[in-house]
Amino acid sequence: MRTIRTFETTIANPRQVSDDLDQLGWAASKLWNVGRYYAQEQWDKTGEIPDDGELKSELKGHERYTDLHSQSSQRVLEELAEAFTGWFAKRRNGDSRARPPGYRKRGDSHPRSTVSFKAAGFKHDAQFTRVRLSKGRNLKEHRSDFILCEYEIRPDVDLTEWDIQQVRAVHKYGEWRLHFVCRTSIDPEPPGDRTAGVDLGISNIAAVSFGDETLLFPGGWLKESKHYYKRVEYECEGENGLSRAARTAKRTLKDRRRHFHHVLSKRIIAECVERNVGHLMVGDLNGIRSEENGDGRNWGRHRNKKLHGWGFGLLTSMLEYKGEVAGIEIIVDSERDTSKTCSVCGHTNGNQRIERGLYHCRQCGRTANADANGAENIRQTLLPNPDAFDRLDRDNGCLAQPAVCSFDAMDGRFHPQERARCEP
Repeated sequence: MRTIRTFETTIANPRQVSDDLDQLGWAASKLWNVGRYYAQEQWDKTGEIPDDGELKSELKGHERYTDLHSQSSQRVLEELAEAFTGWFAKRRNGDSRARPPGYRKRGDSHPRSTVSFKAAGFKHDAQFTRVRLSKGRNLKEHRSDFILCEYEIRPDVDLTEWDIQQVRAVHKYGEWRLHFVCRTSIDPEPPGDRTAGVDLGISNIAAVSFGDETLLFPGGWLKESKHYYKRVEYECEGENGLSRAARTAKRTLKDRRRHFHHVLSKRIIAECVERNVGHLMVGDLNGIRSEENGDGRNWGRHRNKKLHGWGFGLLTSMLEYKGEVAGIEIIVDSERDTSKTCSVCGHTNGNQRIERGLYHCRQCGRTANADANGAENIRQTLLPNPDAFDRLDRDNGCLAQPAVCSFDAMDGRFHPQERARCEP
């Protein structure tokens, strides 16, 4: 099994290389704009967007194409085609607010775009922790001109153990950093043969059922961050687009959201390993933003904001690659009717969810947390025959009062809350 990881490093000699990297970053933005203009022309003529193969073929003779190494220029055009593909996917899923990729320009200046170097565009020197990056023909002063970057990486990472596929120069927080995209072979042993199910939500970002125990992970901190930074972004928006303060707020919210999902996915996988879980079922929410006829789903102004700001795809992808490393098989499948079905007796009724977080079965009389009930139903789809055992004899205490793990912003981890005492 092959796995891919990206390691971020800081540049140890920024004074020597920043100007050259700036030139490459600006060149990548200009090439993006050239490709975007060509795509617009073809769109107006034929009603179709050219793919990356056509973009490369048509623009390989352009002056901006030779500002970068040929493989770096190819990657810029591939990213443009991927951006159009992502836009089409969002529109198909009912996101009417999705916009096609725009031009990379702020007033009269271009931002510094990420520059990717594939195998022929870089040479790594692990002994002296440095990497040589190739320039384009137009930016070279002589034939052997290149950028020699010294880098610093985390002490627990040894790049000699990895097969480096790409090096990316990323302008982040006002400085250039290097991302090493690496690949290696792994053959992890499954932690066990138990099963678990994950129900993704908005208030509770994830509910995880192990059959005899359920964990809830609320998203209160994430909602607070979104409310605060969105308000800052709107209040600081300038007449000519986003101001510097608005862009900072937008970037901070994005970083916080990604960090939250990283910590959450890592915690879920760790809980599965601790409980010898070898198969984890995750509810598939693709298409939730659209109706069966393809129209965008309208839940009202406030609920639409929650629906379209829901990062279930990000969490699912993180669970997949982290589960792969831990030896856990991640299965993403439909969660249809899991919120309507009683996980104890199997009775299905759309009116049994009497409150947002409360589920009451009219057939067997059991009461459960709605998200915990959904997660258990998702887990049971992995069982050979969930109806083979007597559901009515099961103790549903873990469903009625699941354990809650809240995110602590002080140390960036999830900690269990104390359960409320239930007097007889």
